[in-house]
Amino acid sequence: MSSVNRVPHKAQDGALGEEKILRLELKLLADVGLVGYPNVGKSTLISRISAARPKIADYPFTTLEPQLGVVSVDDADKTFVFADIPGLIEGAHLGHGLGIQFLRHIERTRVLLHLIDVSVSNERDPIDEFHAIDSELAEHNPDLPKKPKIIVATKMDSADKKKVQKLSRWCKKNNLELLRISSVTGEGLDDLKHAIFKKLHP
Repeated sequence: MSSVNRVPHKAQDGALGEEKILRLELKLLADVGLVGYPNVGKSTLISRISAARPKIADYPFTTLEPQLGVVSVDDADKTFVFADIPGLIEGAHLGHGLGIQFLRHIERTRVLLHLIDVSVSNERDPIDEFHAIDSELAEHNPDLPKKPKIIVATKMDSADKKKVQKLSRWCKKNNLELLRISSVTGEGLDDLKHAIFKKLHP
C-alpha cells in the first residue's frame, strides 16, 4: 500500500498453516512440598496447621491427589502454602505407586519437608527412608534434592528413641535441620511453622 496504490490489487498466496498436538501439564504452585512414604503423617500434619481437610486413614495411599493448605504464622500477614504430595515409594519415578503422577508438582515448590515416621510401629530405618525418597526425587529431576529442606521426625508421641537418636546424629553430621513433631499432641508444630517461614524468607 502506498500514496499511489491506495487499494493494493497485489497479493501473495497464503502459506500452509501449522498443525500441532500439544500436551499441557498442570503443576500446582506451593511454597512447601511434603514428601515421604505413605502414612508418615503428611495429611494429618496439613490438617492440623491449615484449614485443609484431606482424607486421613491408616492404610497406604490414602491421599489420591495433592492437597493444598494455607498456613498462618503468628498473624495473617505471614502465610505460606503447603502441598501434601501423595506418598512416594521406591520406584515412584518409574510409575510404582502413585508417585509418577505427582512428582512434577514438587518441582514448583521452594522448600521440601521430608517427613520420616520414627514411631515404634514403623519398621523402616529412618536413614534408609530418607535416602529412598531422596533418590526418587533425584531420578525424576536431579535439581529436586538441591532444594532447601527440613527433615521432620513425625509421630513423636509414639517414638522409638533409638530411631530419633540415630536420625538426629545423622542430620547433625550432614548439616541438615531436624525438627520433631507430633500432629496428635501438637508437639513441635509452632516451631515447624516458624522454621519453614524462616526458610522461605532468610
